[in-house]
Amino acid sequence: MEEIFKTRGTCAIEIRFTRDGDKIRNIRFTGGCNGNLKAIAKLCEGMTAEDIAAKLLGNTCGSKPTSCADQLAKAVLGREG
Repeated sequence: MEEIFKTRGTCAIEIRFTRDGDKIRNIRFTGGCNGNLKAIAKLCEGMTAEDIAAKLLGNTCGSKPTSCADQLAKAVLGREG
């Protein structure tokens, strides 16, 4: 089943993904920096939520306290944006 996460504080407004057992698949961002977010999605394809969070949680963008990558980590962990 596809999960939809509404982001906060980023140019991307939404992240969609599916869970395949403990693996995260089909990551898609709506909005944001298209090329960079496609790359993040490809790099994270098939990783566990814990592995994604270990790499991306706490990443910031410019002077913002979050980033699209940080929001992805929160999304797969089931946290609020």
